[in-house]
Amino acid sequence: MTAMLASSVLRRTSSRLSTTVRHFSCSSIRDASWGFIGLGAMGYPMAKNLRAKIPEGDTMTVFDVNQTALDKFSQEAVPAGVVVAKSPREVVENSDIIVSALPEPRHVKGVFEQVLTSSLPKAPTQTSRLFIDCSTIDPTTSREVAKLVNDKAGANFVDAPMSGGVVGARAGTLTFMVGAEKEDVPMITEVLLLMGRKVWHMGPQGTGLSGKLANNYALAINNIACAEAMNLGLRWGIEGKALADLLNSATGRSWPSEINNPVPGVIEAAPASKDYEGGFGVSLMNKDLRLAMTAASEAGAKLVLAARAKEVYDETEKAYKGKDFSVVYRWLGGKE
Repeated sequence: MTAMLASSVLRRTSSRLSTTVRHFSCSSIRDASWGFIGLGAMGYPMAKNLRAKIPEGDTMTVFDVNQTALDKFSQEAVPAGVVVAKSPREVVENSDIIVSALPEPRHVKGVFEQVLTSSLPKAPTQTSRLFIDCSTIDPTTSREVAKLVNDKAGANFVDAPMSGGVVGARAGTLTFMVGAEKEDVPMITEVLLLMGRKVWHMGPQGTGLSGKLANNYALAINNIACAEAMNLGLRWGIEGKALADLLNSATGRSWPSEINNPVPGVIEAAPASKDYEGGFGVSLMNKDLRLAMTAASEAGAKLVLAARAKEVYDETEKAYKGKDFSVVYRWLGGKE
């Protein structure tokens, strides 16, 4: 590991999950063992960055249900020497630090239930393992898995969902929102900065996901509002770039208006100018909106715009599955 990573020693203090949980401590700068579960659109480039930034002597074990992704990763990863596991359990057995990036709550729960069907052997080089889950799932499921990991393995499971999309994953510029105890954050930060640029500590386990879902709920609503406002202005005869400039210098400014404008041609680099290809898929936005609504209901938080927004994304996903979520503009019949 890097010298900075090696110097980040976690104090052994009581955890909110259980007083038996052991805090991960990295005391050696060589022969560390890493694991990565989930080589999807986000996980694949994240794992590549991780392999590239840890020392060549460190071992890395990976697993995905897609054998093609595993074969490709073993060929492309630099430095070479990646171990391809036959199961998530094998990844965990061979690793001290395990990063996971999986699609849905059921996948995260299923993987960890499989991993923990029986007692784990000791971690390869450390006194305890550290599990960092970068999946975007609901906080309740994450807390259930964290308790399972604590009870069965005596280890910490922290939530660290990310923002920045596939482009950020490839460039290593992701932002991570972390749910963990304060004393564990320095170590977790050192790990996550091998795959991203910013780390925000939201609070105890589960709150990283709460922060991510709150942000994406706002994004889902802002995207529809921007699409409607742009269409309104264009139909009144305002030129698209002129209207975008106005919004972005006034109170209507938002990420969808400034960076991911939904009108083709307004921002050349935006997915809208590439037939809505690339970017953040409408199916992913719809999933995050669903998770946010579930979490809000559990918390007793009233979301007055959520139900209608969900209808919009349901219809948009049916019509334009695979497109960037800004394709809501086209679904609305926006002027192009």
